Amino acid sequence: MIEVNARLLRSVVYVAGDCVDCLVTFKNTATESNHEQNRNCLKKSSAIENLAWASAQIHCHCAVDEAKVLFPKSPSQEQIATGSTDTSFIPCRGEKGHVVFSSKPKILFCDLCLMPGESKTFVYKEMIPTSVPPSYKGQAVRYAYKITIGAQKVNALTKLLRIPIKVFVVKDLTEVLKRRLAKSVPHNPFLPQASKQSVLEIAFDYLEDLTSRRRPNYYNITHQNGKVVRFCLLKSSFRLGEDIVGTFDFAEATIPCVQYSVTLQSEEEVLGESSANGESRVTTLGYCKQHEFCLHLRTTHLALPVPVHITPSFRSDIVELRWKLHFEFVVTTTPVPLPAARTPSGNWHAPELLEVQTMVWDLPISLYPTHPSHVANAIKAPSQGTLYLC
Repeated sequence: MIEVNARLLRSVVYVAGDCVDCLVTFKNTATESNHEQNRNCLKKSSAIENLAWASAQIHCHCAVDEAKVLFPKSPSQEQIATGSTDTSFIPCRGEKGHVVFSSKPKILFCDLCLMPGESKTFVYKEMIPTSVPPSYKGQAVRYAYKITIGAQKVNALTKLLRIPIKVFVVKDLTEVLKRRLAKSVPHNPFLPQASKQSVLEIAFDYLEDLTSRRRPNYYNITHQNGKVVRFCLLKSSFRLGEDIVGTFDFAEATIPCVQYSVTLQSEEEVLGESSANGESRVTTLGYCKQHEFCLHLRTTHLALPVPVHITPSFRSDIVELRWKLHFEFVVTTTPVPLPAARTPSGNWHAPELLEVQTMVWDLPISLYPTHPSHVANAIKAPSQGTLYLC
């Protein structure tokens, strides 16, 4: 029996434009007869194992809700395959949906012979282009990436080993890479060249510059009868895992605010040309929320954590994902007397009945990826897989 083990050298999280490195090891387990699962297979094969071929490929699979999304009709890989689907290398065999990206298959070897206990290791390298959509699990559209390794023993069926990976897309990264490349060309050929930065380093230098700038923006929230609160957001661009920080100033309010809530929400819009009814469809989903009773407060603050596992803002051919802060303010037109100055703490009683109104306000924000290692540590997805060929 042949044991096929694939292991990613880094983690399962990558940035579009980065390179994926995967070690693929093929081992003849004939000497490991103490494993119960191997004994039956060993009876059917000789001690020397022969593999016809092995190949590897990355693909992005798109699954849609057909009641909401019209996906262009295209033949599947199983229909394109000219030979038997049992012996052809079809990475998406058995999966429903559409392939929106697939790298060129790379042959790891042909006609490999392994003696008992012998193993061979191959390195599979592939760059993810910057033009692909990110990994995304939405309500109407889902994008999923997998590394698929196919192998076939002589006179046997093809078997597949799949390792899911997560891909982030950095907006405008292609232009950033072009500018960095132009700057890296030395004007004097006799000067030593500076060390070359990786795509990942360039991408996160760019993201650090985008998301570290603090430009406070102030918003006056008003009711038809007067001013409710002044809100300050320190910046409008955030990375996954950051805190969205802001302040509420009620000092100059003329309308009492009893309670507020802030929710981080995503807006998934199926674009008109891809919508089942021909019109854009927007689905809103909340992720994290902060609420507070703020009657008689002069100031308070917002600290809303951005989850690490979500997908940053992006746009593809069929869907666009946006992010916003959804505010709800509960205000009252009933005068609420302040506690007396000499009233002991804890003895003031709130009114039993208040006439209230709810105000709603949405503030768009931009979310960007964070470093892949941070996301990998949070999601703890396996970075290797094993397949047995009997």
